[in-house]
Amino acid sequence: MTLKKSCKKPSKKISPKNKKEEEKTVKIYLIAGEPSGDLLGARVMRYLKKKYNQKVSFFGIGGETMQAEGLVSLFDIKDLSVMGFLEVVPSIPLILKRLSETIEDILRVNPDIVMTIDSFSYSARVHKRLKKTGFKAPHVHCVAPQVWAWKKKRAKKVSQYMDHLFCLLPYEEKYFTPHGMKTSFIGHPVIEGGADKGNGAAFRKENNIKKDDFVLCMLPGSRKNEVAFLMKEFMLAAQMLYKENKNMMVVIPTVATVEETLKEILKDWPVPYLLVKGEKKRYEVFAASDAAIAASGTVSLELALANVPHLIAYKVSKLTGMIAKKLLKIKYVNLINILADKEIVPELLQEKCTALNIVETTKSLLSSKKQDFSISLNQLGQNQKMTPSEKMGEELMKLALKK
Repeated sequence: MTLKKSCKKPSKKISPKNKKEEEKTVKIYLIAGEPSGDLLGARVMRYLKKKYNQKVSFFGIGGETMQAEGLVSLFDIKDLSVMGFLEVVPSIPLILKRLSETIEDILRVNPDIVMTIDSFSYSARVHKRLKKTGFKAPHVHCVAPQVWAWKKKRAKKVSQYMDHLFCLLPYEEKYFTPHGMKTSFIGHPVIEGGADKGNGAAFRKENNIKKDDFVLCMLPGSRKNEVAFLMKEFMLAAQMLYKENKNMMVVIPTVATVEETLKEILKDWPVPYLLVKGEKKRYEVFAASDAAIAASGTVSLELALANVPHLIAYKVSKLTGMIAKKLLKIKYVNLINILADKEIVPELLQEKCTALNIVETTKSLLSSKKQDFSISLNQLGQNQKMTPSEKMGEELMKLALKK
């Protein structure tokens, strides 16, 4: 009797090690201390969930956007959203308490990787203290500290307690690699956010804003102390513009960290305004806006991507301002201007941050040709094959599985 050979191909043997890797659920601990980091963290979570399905789980600290992706935050990020040399002082006891809670939670979860996002002062303390415990998983940070702007010596210190750094700007890596820091340029996440894809016509229709009505977008920041310093001048400027044009609507995109503060400040304000929440709504507002006044930060990049004429106006306490002026080693504070090496976005800082200056500059922007943001945006990774979130997500998985 002849035995028939089986037509089935022999199954590929999986080594115990590979099988373990295949079945392993990677635990990622993410820490975002402010809304911009929260948004970035949420995009990475979204990508990893889609790509790896049940093979990845998330823990840590994040805001409303990360929570919408399934994160159960250890505490409210409002506790960390403080900025300024002196402004942070009253919050120190709470921040130290949150720091201890963070370390305890990381050790409890025992993740395969820890990634902090932006909020460098807090993030650095987390990594430094975590290293002292002997925690072995990779320590990763996203959004390089701006050593090119001030405190260049920090680049060496960072390499002592962080294992990998994700850089958003093309020139940042060179400041860290000489100290043995492993870095990856991923591009700026603003290019994948959809800031240029808002439906302005739909927003106007939904809110009964006529086609010819003037829409002023107001962005006073995502921290309570920023809002406290800026809203007075922003509101006065808007009132002056409203006196000249009664067909004006002010729209203020906001986030959870300052929503209640803004509601209180805006109570009984005589200028017609809308307070909106959510990333999609913010981009609709950008598309519907004729001009914007904004605090300095990532939002300026979003406005540039949406091609909205805008200025930045910012101030802190006098003493904090004096300290910052001595420490900063750059001509501009706005990233659009830094990348272009010229002032494309007007910067009204400290004593220049007045209602009158805001009004005059806004009028000047509207009467002149639109600002050309292309020089700066082209340097942020617009033509990459993978988005910043995809690149970062893949790198995170590689690092986590090397644990």
